Amino acid sequence: MRIKHIALVCQSEKKSDRFYGTLLGLKKIAIKTVPRHLARAIFHVDAEFKILHYADENMHFEIFVDEGRPYNDTCIEHVCLEVPRIDAFIETCRKMGVKNYRIPRNGGDLFFVRDDTGNLFELKESETTG
Repeated sequence: MRIKHIALVCQSEKKSDRFYGTLLGLKKIAIKTVPRHLARAIFHVDAEFKILHYADENMHFEIFVDEGRPYNDTCIEHVCLEVPRIDAFIETCRKMGVKNYRIPRNGGDLFFVRDDTGNLFELKESETTG
């Protein structure tokens, strides 16, 4: 078994492109629409949604655009991303103005970033073999 995709909500296509395209380096591979009747049946939400698909060979995000979605920095749900070098990734976040957090902890610091809607991402550095 494996995860096929992860679906999250973002406030706009522009913000989504910035985080998933520019920062994460994923390619926008498709733009689709969930009609209102389907969103009602699946999610119990009476709205039509544009869905942006960003992917590479390792991950696939379905981003539902909801322009009325407020920024939320209190969520517990998160996605853990493995990055080659946390320090370089955090530096790119700083340059882009992406919120990032370093939490000191015995046994190694924890690193998190939030996209422009408040979705939370934990960062783990790739283990090198050699």
